[in-house]
Amino acid sequence: MTRSDGQFFEVTPRSLLEIAELTAASIPDGVSTELVIVGVATLDRASPQEISFLENPAYRDALRVSRAGACFVSGSDAHLVPPGTIGLVVVHPYAAFAKAATALYPEAAFPSPVFGRSGIFPGATVHAEARLEPGISVDPGVVIGPGVEIGEGSTIGANTVIGPFVRIGRNCHIAANVTIIHSLIGNDVILHAGVCLGQDGFGFAMGREGHSKVPQIGRVIIQDKVELGAQVTVDRGGVRDTIIGEGSKIDNMVHIAHNVVIGRHCVIAAQTGIAGSTEVGDFCVIGGQVGMNGHIKIGRGTQIAGGSAVIADLPPGSKVGGYPAKPIKQWFREVAVLGRLAQTSRGGKKDSGTTDRMNGMETDDE
Repeated sequence: MTRSDGQFFEVTPRSLLEIAELTAASIPDGVSTELVIVGVATLDRASPQEISFLENPAYRDALRVSRAGACFVSGSDAHLVPPGTIGLVVVHPYAAFAKAATALYPEAAFPSPVFGRSGIFPGATVHAEARLEPGISVDPGVVIGPGVEIGEGSTIGANTVIGPFVRIGRNCHIAANVTIIHSLIGNDVILHAGVCLGQDGFGFAMGREGHSKVPQIGRVIIQDKVELGAQVTVDRGGVRDTIIGEGSKIDNMVHIAHNVVIGRHCVIAAQTGIAGSTEVGDFCVIGGQVGMNGHIKIGRGTQIAGGSAVIADLPPGSKVGGYPAKPIKQWFREVAVLGRLAQTSRGGKKDSGTTDRMNGMETDDE
């Protein structure tokens, strides 16, 4: 491994042949596979020893003049690869690039322990009744309670607190300052800094004389290969479990309330909030700053535009946006009509500054 000055991640150089085999990429006939790749970069910044990719057609011109040593491209874009760059033809260039980047920068795919993989570091507190398999890294300041079970190959970052009887699977990577209670966690799970799992759900029986706290007796269940971004909070269930399905990826600062069930392989962008007892089906894609009512069901494969408010059930395969959320084409039509009405109200005169004033909360006195 090598590390350049100012770089935080070591690189493991890989030959072009290794990368092609890893990604099932086709190499043009007659091209030498001995090129050693020592990094990744964007098309406009890549050097002859770095690899890049083209997936978005908007960057085709950048490919034509790129100096990259190699580039992942689809078959339809292979003719755009310039002389001096080796085109690696794959079905999904970005996915292939992700595999190559992980091979080149293995540390970057996981939260790295502050003090490295050195077993249980001095300063960590591990209860005598906790059970830790071999090959675990525990950083200073970590507190592991009684009855905790942690699987082989897992890493626990500094100042993380793991409450009694929590179970964490194998090859999990938990960053610094994570708090985990009342939770069962599968294998190959990644929790970034500041994640909070298993805290009280927001459960109160409201009344005229005050609000009575409802004990939250459920758990949080995180299935295999889930990744939670920084500051994600997942409340434990009230009377049933809160569940995050296998392979789901959740961005920073997302809140998931008690009794919520997230399906398998969902993608949820930052600052989304999902209210209690809502169910989200498999393979849903949810944009940033989406808000969801409680006790609703989101069908499998649904796509929700960022900033939307979902207030009712959505059937499988829905594509929605807006406040409140509605079918995406309807929302686009409504926005277009409002735009035309606003233009008409100004006497048909276009005003390029209208959007800027709206964003700045200015008013129009006309």
